[in-house]
Amino acid sequence: MAKALAQAKLARDAAPALAKAGAELRSDAIRSAAAELAASRAKIIAQNVEDMAEGQLKGLPDPLLDRLLLDEARIAGIVGAMEDVARQEDPVGRVLGGRTLPNGLRLEQVSVPLGVVAIIYEARPNVTADSIALCLRSGNACVLRGGSAARRSCAAIAEACRKGVAKVGLPEDAIQLVASDDHADAVELMGATGVVDVLIPRGGASLIKACVEQSKVPVIETGTGNCHIYLEKSADPEMAVRICVNAKCQRPGVCNAAESLLVDEEAAEALLPGVLTALSEGGVELVGDPGACSIARRVGVAMGKATEEDWGTEYLDLKMSVKCVGGLDEAIAHVNRYGTHHSEAIVTSSYAAAERFLEGVDAAAVYVNASTRFTDGGVFGLGAEIGISTQKLHARGPMGASALTTTKYLVRGEGQVR
Repeated sequence: MAKALAQAKLARDAAPALAKAGAELRSDAIRSAAAELAASRAKIIAQNVEDMAEGQLKGLPDPLLDRLLLDEARIAGIVGAMEDVARQEDPVGRVLGGRTLPNGLRLEQVSVPLGVVAIIYEARPNVTADSIALCLRSGNACVLRGGSAARRSCAAIAEACRKGVAKVGLPEDAIQLVASDDHADAVELMGATGVVDVLIPRGGASLIKACVEQSKVPVIETGTGNCHIYLEKSADPEMAVRICVNAKCQRPGVCNAAESLLVDEEAAEALLPGVLTALSEGGVELVGDPGACSIARRVGVAMGKATEEDWGTEYLDLKMSVKCVGGLDEAIAHVNRYGTHHSEAIVTSSYAAAERFLEGVDAAAVYVNASTRFTDGGVFGLGAEIGISTQKLHARGPMGASALTTTKYLVRGEGQVR
């Protein structure tokens, strides 16, 4: 038996203890794990320094290195997020519905844990702690398989959390970290039917595609983020600059950063000069269609020629495509064709345009006059997130603890037969 499947079976054996644990005990487990993580921060940072050095030697791009980095401030943020999850309302045991049938049977639909949740992710050590906290909150055991770039950091975080969980009397085997770099371990988790209840990939397009296409275990697809900002013709120019710069530059290597800028051709001469200048000053490489390139040349901003591939690319870097469109309908059609159903935004002073955009765009989060950077579990009040789902079944958008539950019917009778 290979390692990943063996660890998944340990998690399966430990899962009933979590499912039966009361809400307060699971809260205590999260707090204890967070406390151990905080106490181990020197060790975690030391391990992260080694991961960062190795990543730099291998030439990891700056956005990935940014995701990989752990320092005192980021660890404090991780601990704070875990404590927020510990304070949340318990998602397990909620009565979601019920009725009495004509034959007297009393039906009650309640929320219950999924069981064993596997998460496959890349150079994101914070995902280790977030996943553990959310799985504990929702009564699930977890099997984590982080990327090789963060293997030391993830191992140190998981070790601290396992110790914290054991201190409150819950089985540490409910937290499993598959430390191997062997791709076969990921494949094993994808095929662990009857052991793993759901698989959640977090990472780039290739990882997500592989999990969706190869997994025999149900997958919650967390999407790549080819996110758009559309400047409708009535957009306020100053607001357009603020939103575009924030959505692209504040943290370009994350999935809710904007990758594409659309502008109504009627207002392009008025709106684009300020936006393009600000983006260029922020270090953004720009590529555009002929209309956008013409305006960029006029205002002295460098812009390359966009290809068809650019419209569908998630750059995860300081690069952005720019296109002039012939109005709201064309903007919506472009977003729905090239977007990844993640986060899309319109900047407008028109209520009618805003409502049409909200209704017409097919995405997990659709914004009016706000940056796409807000699509985040912590910002949405979830404390942390297990991922941002871009699919339509079970969960969509930032997924907190409640997204890691399912339901069952409790049926009470008095001897009824059919």
